[in-house]
Amino acid sequence: MSKHILIIEDEPDLVAMLEFNLRQQGFIPRSAKTGGAGLELAVKAPIPDLVLLDLMLPDISGTEVCRQLRSDPMTRDIPVLMCTARDSEVDRVVGFELGADDYVVKPFSVRELILRIRAILKRSKKTISPSEPERTENIVFGLIKLDPLGHRAWIRDDEVQLTALEFKLTITFLERKGRVQSRERLLQDVWDYDSNVTTRTVDTHIRRLREKLGPIAGEYIETVRGVGYRLRENP
Repeated sequence: MSKHILIIEDEPDLVAMLEFNLRQQGFIPRSAKTGGAGLELAVKAPIPDLVLLDLMLPDISGTEVCRQLRSDPMTRDIPVLMCTARDSEVDRVVGFELGADDYVVKPFSVRELILRIRAILKRSKKTISPSEPERTENIVFGLIKLDPLGHRAWIRDDEVQLTALEFKLTITFLERKGRVQSRERLLQDVWDYDSNVTTRTVDTHIRRLREKLGPIAGEYIETVRGVGYRLRENP
C-alpha cells in the first residue's frame, strides 16, 4: 500500500520537486505552505504516514508544529523528518528532543532523502520477530537500569525519559559492551539506514543520550576517534 507523505514547506519550487519525486517512488504526497495548514492536514484522513517538515515557516515555527504533532493523540506517532537550511548543533538537538526522527539540511540529495524516508517508515513499523526471543528481564549496567518491556530507564533510582531511538541505541550499546561501533554500523542497526546515507544524527543523538544519562553514566559511552563509539566493558 502506498504511503502518504505530508510536506509542510513554504518554498513552491521545492514542494513541486518533492511531490514529483515522491510520486515517482510510489508515495502519495500532499502539501501545506504554513504550519497551521499542515497541522490541519495532519489530522484529516488519510492520516499521513510521515511528515516532511520545514523549520522556517511563515506563521509558526517548525519546532512548534512538531511539538503540537507530538502532543496530539491522533498525530503523536507519525514520524517527522525535519528539512531546513539550519545546520547548528542546537537546532538538531532541539528537533530531536521535540520528537523528530531525523534532520536533513538544504540543499540535500533527493535520492538520500528518499532513502531516509524509507528507513524511517520501515523503523516505525518494525516489531519483534516471532523468532527473536523477547527480553523479559531488566538490564542493569552500573548506574543504568532498563526495562525493555515497559520501555523505561533509570539512573540510580531516578527515571530518565528516553526517546524510542535513544532507548534502542542504549540497548544496542549494552548488548555490545566493550566492542567499538562505527557510525555506519549504528546507522544500519539502530536507524535502519543503508551505507548510502550520510548523516550526523548519530553524533547528535549520542551527545544528547550522554546528557540524559548524567555526568557519570554518560561517561560509560566512550568516543573512539576516527572509528566510532564504545560502551565500556565494565562500568
